[in-house]
Amino acid sequence: MASKLLRAVVLGPPGSGKGTVCERIARSFGLQHLSSGQFLRESLGGGGEGGKPQPTLGYSFVPNFLAVPVCLHPRCFPTSHCNPCAASQGFPRTLGQAKALDGICELDLVISLNIPFETLKDRLSARWVHPASGRVYNMDFNPPHVQGVDDLTGEPLVQREDDRPEAVAARLRKYKDAAKPVIELYKSRGILHSFSGTETNKIWPYVYTLLSSRIPPIHPEEEH
Repeated sequence: MASKLLRAVVLGPPGSGKGTVCERIARSFGLQHLSSGQFLRESLGGGGEGGKPQPTLGYSFVPNFLAVPVCLHPRCFPTSHCNPCAASQGFPRTLGQAKALDGICELDLVISLNIPFETLKDRLSARWVHPASGRVYNMDFNPPHVQGVDDLTGEPLVQREDDRPEAVAARLRKYKDAAKPVIELYKSRGILHSFSGTETNKIWPYVYTLLSSRIPPIHPEEEH
């Protein structure tokens, strides 16, 4: 575990690769990966019963009165040095959530992923998930070993309603409108770092360099 206190947030529209970036940060720097979407799925009962997948709740549309209490739970944003280093994925998504987070802890840096609209549309339309765990597969570049089933459990994968092509454009517009004041807030504080591109593998080296200037890595960048 990294020894220096660091709290970071990774922001980006649906399909931008936030989860992949956070997983790499966790492995490379010994930070705790906090997925707000996973906490919400657990708290709201997202998952299957008797092996039958249940509908998942698109986090872009979760209201503050649900998202804030769950995502500001101590296990999401630790407030002591017991777990001093954390990289959060997908929270805050609105200005109200950002202000609520201010009352819990002070962020050290915010990473914003900027991906072209067409790239996101293609990614989301090809995305399937394992409802119980939140594991995400992309049929173009990260397909499951067996079509239609989760690699670890063998349970069925589903395509979320808001990942269907007709819903993607509305999701992206909603994210853009909600995220703009959040981005401006962190930019005004001088902690926002934006990275643009179409591939996570090409963005990642720049994220790694940024983090390396703050805390020492525990694994070299070339391992990824």
